[in-house]
Amino acid sequence: MKAAVYDHCQTLQVGVSTPLVPQAGEVRINVSHCGICGTDLHIFLGDLDHRTKPPQIIGHETAGVIEEVGAGVTAWKAGDRVTVLPVLSCGVCPTCRAGHPHVCPQLKVLGVDAPGGMQKSWTVPSSKLFRLPNELSLQHGALIEPLAVACHDVALAQVKPGEKALVIGGGPIGVLVALVAQHDGADVVVTEVNPFRVALMQRLGLKVVNPRETNVLEFVNDWTGGEGADVAFEVSGTAPGAEIMTEVVRPKGRIVIVSVYAMKPAVNLYRFFARELSLIGVRLYGPQDFERAIDLAASGKLPLAEVITAIEPMDRIQEVFADLTSGGPAMKVLIEI
Repeated sequence: MKAAVYDHCQTLQVGVSTPLVPQAGEVRINVSHCGICGTDLHIFLGDLDHRTKPPQIIGHETAGVIEEVGAGVTAWKAGDRVTVLPVLSCGVCPTCRAGHPHVCPQLKVLGVDAPGGMQKSWTVPSSKLFRLPNELSLQHGALIEPLAVACHDVALAQVKPGEKALVIGGGPIGVLVALVAQHDGADVVVTEVNPFRVALMQRLGLKVVNPRETNVLEFVNDWTGGEGADVAFEVSGTAPGAEIMTEVVRPKGRIVIVSVYAMKPAVNLYRFFARELSLIGVRLYGPQDFERAIDLAASGKLPLAEVITAIEPMDRIQEVFADLTSGGPAMKVLIEI
């Protein structure tokens, strides 16, 4: 059985996935597909070496079928189709007790701080499982985790029907944020420089602006009658994205930080003072976000099939990651385990 193992900066190896007998409260999953996340790319580039200790099995966007259950597990059985909420929190700190385990100071993410799901046989706590309905393919099941991110982001932003929402960065999370916000009734525009992604999002029915061809601030002023967007999602993780986010929102507008930044960007704090802007940080998600993501995915109301641009074998893991970090023609790429 194969596994994707982070060895060192810009090097992944195809390692061995050793089946671990599930202990009490655990299940063992035969993983079908695992998505490649922006966080995985940060791991590949060495940006998270303070958390990911090689050799480390990565991956946290998974779908699969339960193979074996441990003692005391009664809600699940072999053959059940599942996805995994890959977050481990301490459960006892003030943050956890207040109902916010996804921002626990002791938080660990499977696939980042602990062995992840880009392996054939993965043993996890049964409490982290969510059932996939039969009408949802396992390929689309591997999109539930990033779709839950988008659901969480849009919910925290309190996006309302008719509001104008600017999504800065049209990668996999950006496009899912845009699709969820649009589904919830917002008038959405995405900024993106990658021509492949621009064309893909246009085919999905999203409005897209390429900052290399159009002045984004001038566009937003025309789009909003000079008022500014109601909400901006910064999903690019770039210095230009952090710079423009304060310029494009209206007075009392909201800015949602979705990105993981490799370096500390400069931010115009004066705009927060002058316009009384709100800055919202979003990290992960809660169970309610997974439940909504599953409902949305199963409803068929989002074009998830078009978001997946490639399904690659494990043996090409090094080449696939190298291609993605070079900005090649791709949106969401899955690894077939």
